This record gives sequence, C-alpha cells and structure tokens, in this order.
Amino acid sequence: MPTVHVRYFASLREALGPQEQVSVPDGATVAQLRRQLQARGGRHAEVLAPGRPVRVALAQVVCNDDAVLSEGAEVAFFPPVTGG
Repeated sequence: MPTVHVRYFASLREALGPQEQVSVPDGATVAQLRRQLQARGGRHAEVLAPGRPVRVALAQVVCNDDAVLSEGAEVAFFPPVTGG
C-alpha cells in the first residue's frame, strides 16, 4: 500500500494539525483518500465532510477528486480562500 503525505492549511490545519502520513490502496484517488480520512470520524469527518468547501492539490498543483495517488505523493487540503 502506498503512503502519501497529507498536509492541511488554514482552518483545516487548526482542526487537524499540520500534516500526517496515510497508507492508501494501490490506485487510490484523491476522493478515496478524503473518504478514508472522513471514515476516521471526529474532527476529520466534520472538517472533510461531503459538501464542505475544501480544495485539494497534488504535488502543489490544484487537482480534481479523480487524481490518482502514488507512493510518496504530497496531498494538500485547504479552504477555497486562504489568507497571506
């Protein structure tokens, strides 16, 4: 199972901390990672809930939920508008 580096920014960082490493199934997408994190319950479920406005970047490039993850990928979750 590949391991990806997940980073959180702005209000997500305040709720979940700055970063963590997560193992994902081979061929997992950003959407699957988000659901995996939501399944933890608690703050993860609240902050990453469906319908919550959350943007995502893969390797520092904003991407869609269908982007495929690979070993060592950096995935960043952040609100649609962040301050300087």
